[in-house]
Amino acid sequence: MSAPMEISFDPQPSHPAVLVSSSSPPLEPAAATVAAAATVSSPQPTAVAVAASFPADDKVLVSVEVLLHATSTARAEDVRVAVERMLETRSLSYVDGPVPIPPDNPFLLENVKKIQICDTDEWVENHKVLLFWQVKPVVHVFQLSEDGPGEEPSEDDTLSSFNEWALPAKEFDGLWESLLYEVGLKQRLLRYAASALLFTERGVDPCLVSWNRIVLLHGPPGTGKTSLCKALAQKLSIRFKSRYSMCQLIEVNAHSLFSKWFSESGKLVAKLFQKIQEMVEEESNLVFVLIDEVESLAAARQAAISGSEPSDSIRVVNALLTQMDKLKAWPNVIILTTSNITTAIDIAFVDRADIKAYVGPPTLQARYEILRSCIQELFRVGILTYAQGGDLPCILSFSTLKEKLHCPEASEPHTLHLSKLLHKGAELCDGLSGRSLRKLPFLAHASVPNPSCCDASSFLHTLIQTAQRELLESRG
Repeated sequence: MSAPMEISFDPQPSHPAVLVSSSSPPLEPAAATVAAAATVSSPQPTAVAVAASFPADDKVLVSVEVLLHATSTARAEDVRVAVERMLETRSLSYVDGPVPIPPDNPFLLENVKKIQICDTDEWVENHKVLLFWQVKPVVHVFQLSEDGPGEEPSEDDTLSSFNEWALPAKEFDGLWESLLYEVGLKQRLLRYAASALLFTERGVDPCLVSWNRIVLLHGPPGTGKTSLCKALAQKLSIRFKSRYSMCQLIEVNAHSLFSKWFSESGKLVAKLFQKIQEMVEEESNLVFVLIDEVESLAAARQAAISGSEPSDSIRVVNALLTQMDKLKAWPNVIILTTSNITTAIDIAFVDRADIKAYVGPPTLQARYEILRSCIQELFRVGILTYAQGGDLPCILSFSTLKEKLHCPEASEPHTLHLSKLLHKGAELCDGLSGRSLRKLPFLAHASVPNPSCCDASSFLHTLIQTAQRELLESRG
C-alpha cells in the first residue's frame, strides 16, 4: 500500500502558504518567484485558512489503527494521545497504508509496532484525494492475542462443537487488507455493525424498529466469505476496544451438531447456544458467532416435509431459529453466516438476516490488485528479481495504471511494462475465484525453468500461461 504523502508549507511569512508535495521536485528560484507573485496577484485561501473554514462537523472520520508491541506495557490512552499529537504535527493526505513512526519519538518507537490508516478507499475513489484538514482521525490502540484458537469438545469428545478466538487475534492480522472486493462492500459491513450495536445500546424499541444483528454472506465458493467474516470480527474488535474490554469469535462446527440419535441434533444446537448465551451475559464481552455454510444447519424445512431430507432436520432449524431469537435480547453479540447455496436455506432464516450481501468473483480491478499484492510480496522476499538492476520496481496500482496508459511517457518504462503484463494476466483470469488467484503465483513459480532466479518479466509471462491453463482445466 502506498504511504501517506507528506505535505509541507512555505515558512516565509511574507507570502501566502504554498502547498507543495514532498514528492514533487523543488521549485527553481525563478519559478518560486513567479509562483509567489501569482499567489499575491490572485489571492487564494491558504491551507491554514482552508482548514479553519472546514466545519468540524463536516470532517471525514478516518480510522487510524495503532498496533502495540507484544511486550508493550504502555497505557492505551497514553499511546492514543501521543499518536494524535504526532498526526497534528504532520501534514498528510490520508490514504490507506502505513504511517512511519517518527525517529525522534522514543515513546512511540518503544511501544508501537505499526500505525495504519484504514478504510479511506471509498472516499478516495469518489473524491481522488483526502487532505488533512478534511479529516478527523479516530485512533484505535490495540494488542494482538497470541493464544490461538481454543476448542470446546462435543458430547462424545470426537469433534469440537466450536473454536474460540480471543480478538484481535494474531492469526487474523492483515486479513482485512488482503481481501479485495468492489469498493463499498467492506465499508457497508462496518457501518452496519456499528449501527446495529448503537441501536441496541441506545435502547431503540425493537417492536418499532427491527434488527437482528445477523449477517448472511452468500456467493460461489472461493470468494472469501468466511475470511471476510473473520476479518470483520477482527476489525470490529479493534474499533470497539474502548467499549468492550474483551472480544471473542466463536466459529461453530456445524457437523458436530448432528447426532445419529433421533431428535438429539436439536438438543445439541440448544446446548451450544446456551454456552454462547453464558458468554454474552458478561456486558463487557463482545461476541461474534460465525456459522460457515449455514445451509447445513438451516436447511429449508420444505425439503424435509417433502421427504427429501431427514425429518430431524426440522428440529435443527427450529432450534436454530429459536436460539437466534433469544440472542436478540443481548446487545453484545453479532451472528455472521456464510452460504454457497442460498436456495437451500430456510426462508425464515434468510428473512432474519439484516444484510444479505452477495460476494461474487473478483472484478478486473480486484483481480489486478490481488495479483499485484502477490507480486509485491515475491519481490519483498527476494523470490522475484529485476533484470534492470537498481531499486526494485513498484507495480502501479490499478487506478494509476489507467492514468499512465493515457500518458505513458510520464512513468518509468520498465514499471509500466510490468504493470501492463500484470493487467493482461488479470484480464485473462476472469472467472477465477479469489482463492484461485492467490494460488496462481505459486503455480506459476512451480512452472519456471529456474526457480531460484526468477526475472519479473519472465515470471509474469509464465503467470499468464498458468492462468490460461487453469481456466482450461476448470472448464473441463
